[in-house]
Amino acid sequence: MNAIVNHKDTSSADLDRLASIAEDVIRLARSKGASEADVAASIDLGLSVGVRLGEVETVERTRDRGVSVTVYFGRRKGSANTADLDPKSIEQTVEHACAIARYTEEDPANGLADPALLAKALPDLDLWHPWDITPEEAIALGVEIEDAGRSFDPRIDNSDGASVQVGASLTAYANSLGFVGTERGTHHSLSVALIAEDENGMQRDYWYDSVRRASDFMPAAQLGRKAAERTVSRLGARRLSTRDCPVLLVPEVARSLIGHFLSAVSGGALYRRASFLVDHVGKPVFPAWMQVVERPHILRGHGSTAFDSEGVATCDSDLIKDGVLERYILGSYSARKLGLQSTGNAGGVQNIVVESGTDDFAAMLRRMGSGLLVTELMGQGVSLITGDYSRGASGFWVEDGQIAYPVEEITIAANLRDMFQGIAAIGADVDPRSHILTGSILLERMTIAGE
Repeated sequence: MNAIVNHKDTSSADLDRLASIAEDVIRLARSKGASEADVAASIDLGLSVGVRLGEVETVERTRDRGVSVTVYFGRRKGSANTADLDPKSIEQTVEHACAIARYTEEDPANGLADPALLAKALPDLDLWHPWDITPEEAIALGVEIEDAGRSFDPRIDNSDGASVQVGASLTAYANSLGFVGTERGTHHSLSVALIAEDENGMQRDYWYDSVRRASDFMPAAQLGRKAAERTVSRLGARRLSTRDCPVLLVPEVARSLIGHFLSAVSGGALYRRASFLVDHVGKPVFPAWMQVVERPHILRGHGSTAFDSEGVATCDSDLIKDGVLERYILGSYSARKLGLQSTGNAGGVQNIVVESGTDDFAAMLRRMGSGLLVTELMGQGVSLITGDYSRGASGFWVEDGQIAYPVEEITIAANLRDMFQGIAAIGADVDPRSHILTGSILLERMTIAGE
């Protein structure tokens, strides 16, 4: 299949082939003694182009195929995978999975999903939009993006390059309960990173766009200029003295805060008792006005899917209602470990929508008054066990609702419990480039460690 670059779209036939392979694998596993089995077969295609200073650095095509098999002998489990769709390779993979299962310990939580929860309908979520672009056209697009950024300001004297990424994936999932489901989706992205320098030193920044459908991209020149504006705005960055103050996270940073919440209420952390939100269903976690909903069926959504990686149907569902945690994020295994039911989240969450307010970004700055605007985070200083949070940051100091000057080499610290409860507002400036959809988030207070 070569649907993404100037070839006939054969994705429907390829999906049928993958589904047929998956069903054959199930039959093969059962013939070798497995009491249950499931399989995922996939094809991933890509074109990646990188340019720097107007010259081509990389042009790469990818075509990855794979079959992942899990078999159960009672409550004993074995898994194996192969990157080859050849029948002999697949048969060897099934044999490996069966051999592993025969010698592993039983686990009462092992097994396929509850048959009653499997998807019955597979709606079209408008995820398939092959991008008919040649390598030459992708190179020209990358050069256009970079040129727009480099010509924005004479202080931009270097570049880390621009990239154009084209991607398409086909997946078929089947299990011995009789479920067979197929999905196809495309993911495309543009990005550029620029370097500016003045008498105060050198700064680097970037911008990107990520879409299902190429016609949804922001204009190439606009993307280049956005990266340039961000880069130049960082020149002359200072350090702050240590203080406590309000903090405003821009949307692309704010979604990492929501990501920490999602990790803390995910099954693996919960049944291991490795989360500060263990036993919190029905308890307030966020302010009483806050709502967080999972919406798996958004058309062209980055996380949209009709079924999870076990075939369980997905549906709209509250995570946070009026500040209270409504449920955990569970697949079948973690649900059984906790004595609960799968929430259709095997493989992770789908589209997470954080209900936004009415303030645009400028209004959010005015609401903060004076404080720290965070545009970039560094490091991994977050403990899900205790909730302690400490990460390197850069951004801008804000005075009287206006950006005053750039700042760098600082650390922001607090505890996630206090950060969640201390959310003062969520902006209307929602970033659509992710499966976590949130606007900027204003926190009442954090500790800033600087000079």
